Amino acid sequence: MKRAVFPGSFDPITLGHVDIIKRAIPLFDEIIIAIGVNAKKNYMFSIEERKKFIENAFFGDDKISVQTYTGLTVDYCKKIDADFILRGLRNPADFEFEKAIAQTNRKLSGIETVFLLTSAETSFISSSIVRDIMRNGGDASELIPNSVENKFDF
Repeated sequence: MKRAVFPGSFDPITLGHVDIIKRAIPLFDEIIIAIGVNAKKNYMFSIEERKKFIENAFFGDDKISVQTYTGLTVDYCKKIDADFILRGLRNPADFEFEKAIAQTNRKLSGIETVFLLTSAETSFISSSIVRDIMRNGGDASELIPNSVENKFDF
């Protein structure tokens, strides 16, 4: 069974994340969307809200599950017997950053990272941009799935 972990903070999940996940579904038997917990980070949304946004965005898709974890992603992957880490790339800076992490993860654990390029329609979207729009009362509805949008009156 090919099991992949798609790690992130998903604060909040965006249409860019959704695009990567939907395009990865045919590649794997199971995709675990893994929300990393970092006590030093200040999140806009609680872990429960982020988990619910993702579960609602992929409701009814039996190949997708949502979990939370702490610590190193590779340790989490070993714990749940995942073979792959799934990552999306928006631009060359993402590639350089993710390449170093992927090479380190493979060296430490043997776990391979699979990169998918974001689609042209979503390549500019980031959670930090979405949060900034929301904090300032803007309309982020075209950047986020309905599961997040339904929380707000844009």
